[in-house]
Amino acid sequence: MFKSILVPYDGSAGAERALRQAVGLARLCDAQLSVLTVFRHHSMLEASLSMVRKDEPGPVDDAMRGYAREVAEYAKRLAREAGAEGARAFIKAGPPARTIIRFAREHENDLIVIGSRGLGSVENYLLGSVSHKVTGLADCPVLVV
Repeated sequence: MFKSILVPYDGSAGAERALRQAVGLARLCDAQLSVLTVFRHHSMLEASLSMVRKDEPGPVDDAMRGYAREVAEYAKRLAREAGAEGARAFIKAGPPARTIIRFAREHENDLIVIGSRGLGSVENYLLGSVSHKVTGLADCPVLVV
């Protein structure tokens, strides 16, 4: 049914639930599983320091990239331990939803399994969640867990 499954992973509980579902589907379909961790380019305007450890000096983007690599490798290890032996991990910089969509197109993923976020209605109305944007923009089916 599916040959190539993408699971965006940010380290949240929702992303971990999505990863476990994606592993089950990958095993069921004998599909390749790819884990993608996306980090945003730091901007003083946006003050996006959510993935930066405050005790690590150096350029913010380098710290974010390093942390994203740790998160992606952790997810790959979880996936392999759960039975997706060929799971691969990737990191990319950019706006999360559009970066996920671009990655899925470039790698010809035929399913995206993504965790939902519990944003409040006001935040969701103003900003939209990553999972909501991905479902609206993806060319392939999206399973929101």
